[in-house]
Amino acid sequence: MKHVALLIESSRSYGRGLLEGIAAYVRFGGAWSLRHQEMSFDAVTPAWLHDWEGDGILARIESAEMAATIHSLGIPAVDLRCWKGIPGAPQINTDDEAVVRMAIDHLRHQGLDRFAFCGFEGADYSVRRLGWFRELMSGQESEPPVYESEGSRRPTTIGQESKGMLDTEGVTSWLKSLVKPIGLVACNDIRAQQVLQCCADAGIAVPDDIAVIGVDNDEVICGLCHPNLSSVDPNTHQIGYDAAALLDRMMNGGEVPTGEVLVPPNRVMVRGSTDVVAIEDRTVAAAYRYLREHACEGISVEDVVKTVPISRRSLERRMRHYFGHSPSELIADVRVARIKQLLEETDFPLKRIAGLAGFTHDEHMAVFFRKQVGDPPGKYRKSWRAIHAANDHS
Repeated sequence: MKHVALLIESSRSYGRGLLEGIAAYVRFGGAWSLRHQEMSFDAVTPAWLHDWEGDGILARIESAEMAATIHSLGIPAVDLRCWKGIPGAPQINTDDEAVVRMAIDHLRHQGLDRFAFCGFEGADYSVRRLGWFRELMSGQESEPPVYESEGSRRPTTIGQESKGMLDTEGVTSWLKSLVKPIGLVACNDIRAQQVLQCCADAGIAVPDDIAVIGVDNDEVICGLCHPNLSSVDPNTHQIGYDAAALLDRMMNGGEVPTGEVLVPPNRVMVRGSTDVVAIEDRTVAAAYRYLREHACEGISVEDVVKTVPISRRSLERRMRHYFGHSPSELIADVRVARIKQLLEETDFPLKRIAGLAGFTHDEHMAVFFRKQVGDPPGKYRKSWRAIHAANDHS
């Protein structure tokens, strides 16, 4: 039995994802006794660590003092923060180049060709992602707009973020100055949430004027945003699993890699903040925005027509031109996506899902869903979860 300490914050989704990955490794392949203390992102070094007698450590290190303490123990350790490193210890982290590339590619796929970046000055992860953003944008005719709130004198990530979150006036003024439509990459979900709030206060339409994407896929933060925030999933489960496997090899005398081990992100979790097709026809854009926001309230094409100063025939023609589908087909697409989301992410009974998707009766929803998808809702949910469980196990 190996005794392993986990110095990883559980106050943020990134840390919790790492812990889940570590737990998965231990569950399937490691005979470990784990010592984990509830921690915040900028927690001080636990007092018990100074004379702890264990076999290995997995840590997210925020201070030089914690790094020195771990180094003094002389036992195998893996750093999952890659900032205040432990001398000689391997580091494993998210591949920030791949993260930024994935975010930009997603915005391009939505039809956008202008991009901006908003971050926290001095926060190490923000600095890295801004560097890659500028590198990936280097072929543009003009330098893309960037905004960083002035850094804090407090030399911690929490300090940089806290000061930046007070800078609403500066963020709002910068957002107003951007040439629109534009896609905005935020350094993380915390910053993206602030951007969305500033857009709402300034009357800037999201995603039609500014499409916003964050990083970390913190489901709580993303769900609290309006519209819900699209975000890059940094694959923390895999990072935690790989870090645990690496530490296991080290504790058994295996080779220690040098430098950083970078794990690519998983995917973009697409939500409302980037659910846009960048078109110059503002009348059609307004109609589509109304359609998208109210499709699950049981609206009809006539309801959409009432929101714009053109005839139904003209709206039908323009929507087919830009989207390749009629308004009624687009309404159906939105409702199908909503039903799929509820089937995948909740255990709600079909009757409740029907109501949330704009149907009076679950039987009507089932007929509609089967016609659109090919399977009834219950079978779709069962199949999706079977595939998802198999992927998690692998």
